[in-house]
Amino acid sequence: MSGTSQKHRNFVAEPMGDKPVTDLAGVGDVLGGRLKNAGFDKAYVVLGQFLVLKKNKELFQEWMKDVCSASSKQSSDCWQCLNDWCEEFL
Repeated sequence: MSGTSQKHRNFVAEPMGDKPVTDLAGVGDVLGGRLKNAGFDKAYVVLGQFLVLKKNKELFQEWMKDVCSASSKQSSDCWQCLNDWCEEFL
């Protein structure tokens, strides 16, 4: 996981629990607010969408762009965070 942010490492280091959506790498207060408004208030809800999209990076990035106007870097960071979490815990 070299080259990942501290936020990413913190997220992947422990079980999901009830973490807020803003704990995901690539998701700050602005994107977090947009995701919450769309019904994705917790990290595990975004994980559910990630799994529904079969961990497909392109589909997930397109979904994030549509739902919360995420940039390609933000959605890529979020995808990588969830993907690494899944490798660790699923």
